[in-house]
Amino acid sequence: MPGIHIRTFALGTAAVLAALVLPGATATATASANPTATYDDTYYKDAEGKTGAELKSALHTIISDQTKLSYDAVWDALKTTDQDPANSSNVILLYSGTSRAKSANGGDSGDWNREHVWAKSHGDFGTATGPGTDLHHLRPEDVTVNSIRGNKDFDNGGSAVANGGGSLTDSDSFEPRDAVKGDVARMILYMAVRYEGGDSFADLEPNDSVDNGSAPNIGKLSVLKKWSDEDPPDAFEQNRNDVIFDTYQHNRNPFIDHPEWVGSIW
Repeated sequence: MPGIHIRTFALGTAAVLAALVLPGATATATASANPTATYDDTYYKDAEGKTGAELKSALHTIISDQTKLSYDAVWDALKTTDQDPANSSNVILLYSGTSRAKSANGGDSGDWNREHVWAKSHGDFGTATGPGTDLHHLRPEDVTVNSIRGNKDFDNGGSAVANGGGSLTDSDSFEPRDAVKGDVARMILYMAVRYEGGDSFADLEPNDSVDNGSAPNIGKLSVLKKWSDEDPPDAFEQNRNDVIFDTYQHNRNPFIDHPEWVGSIW
């Protein structure tokens, strides 16, 4: 049986929250307070009251105002955004759910590297400053597990991924462990709103396919929406959003702050 880790975080100036995370099981702990409520009258003021395409357009304008990192700078940023709250020397790996030394970053077996949740070949942006370095979809992951995910779309089903924390995969899709399914969905949908064909990059859009290859699409949208509903934002995800906003990019993932906007847009 996988080990149980108690994760404790500080969300801004809010009280310390505890979340019980069991890799391979659905995360049920959510923040008891709404630490982002104050952003509605400031950061999100131009999106309030909007729905559908109008909401998506407003959010695109809001979150496009960001500080961009180099790909090298992402290494150090992930050591802060994904720090293990139980061990400040480690990071939590996205799919595996395990804790690994921050110093074990690299490209060898046993290392962790930079996983592009929106696979960089889906839009051909590589590691270019912008979508290729956006912390809102970059996460630490074991080198081997990252390679198994590759550029596969997201869907349910498949065989167990070795050391994948309960993740599954088949020939054309990847299913992350239950505790981060919502995280994955909200990262994908952030990318679809942030990158709309400007800045010389492709217009990234989710669709309901799992054979997108190098197209600037990723799926399956219907599954991602379900994952977002079933796995709402927890304290780790909210804290990560705050750190990216406060320290690095100075923009937010609106679907962490307002998960209901997923259904309003899609």
